[in-house]
Amino acid sequence: MTRLSSKSRRPSRGRANLAHLGRVSDAEIARTAPPELADLPDDFWAEPALVLPVAKRAISLRVDEDVLDWFRTSGPRYQSRMNAVLRSYMAYVRRRRGQEGAASR
Repeated sequence: MTRLSSKSRRPSRGRANLAHLGRVSDAEIARTAPPELADLPDDFWAEPALVLPVAKRAISLRVDEDVLDWFRTSGPRYQSRMNAVLRSYMAYVRRRRGQEGAASR
């Protein structure tokens, strides 16, 4: 019996997608950006990092239906991606509060 790793079962579209993304102009990106991103400061994703903690805690969380649908349609591990977005926002707010706190002292 031959076992396949999870990587060998995935379609190999990564390089093609990266090549396409490299050809997308900044104007096209700005034109197709969702309006929800308009409120984010320019430096919000300046230093993105995917951090997945080892310990997880199961909770019940109410989110808007369209938000859940959007993440679910992004594929497997959508809950991990939701957590990563929340963690990124938390880190951003913590950094801002630290900077503002230092300036007001």
